[in-house]
Amino acid sequence: MEQTNNLVQAIINGIQEKKGSNIVIADLSNIDGAVCRNFVICQGSSPAQVEAVADSVSEYVRINAGEKPVRTVGLTNAQWVAMDYGDVMVHIFLPDVREYYDLEHLWEDAAITHIQDLD
Repeated sequence: MEQTNNLVQAIINGIQEKKGSNIVIADLSNIDGAVCRNFVICQGSSPAQVEAVADSVSEYVRINAGEKPVRTVGLTNAQWVAMDYGDVMVHIFLPDVREYYDLEHLWEDAAITHIQDLD
């Protein structure tokens, strides 16, 4: 559990490094059939920022948590990038795509934590 918490914190730090915003952690650990323990969801204001946030997360987690994503998809158009870290899935959206898919509410039983944006 501590390893997962450290991974989530490293992901958050990587997101904040590139000014990713509206960070939400959905704790899925008590939901039967969930694909992972946590979703970390955030957004960037442009495809370039979405890509920069994904790169930052990858680098920050590699250096600070010693982990690499099992798979990363969505970098081609950078509207929705998903990064699979096994116990943790990272979703980086453009605002309108995030609103459309509304992942925060897809898992209604998940405990949701909002992380305050850095100024």
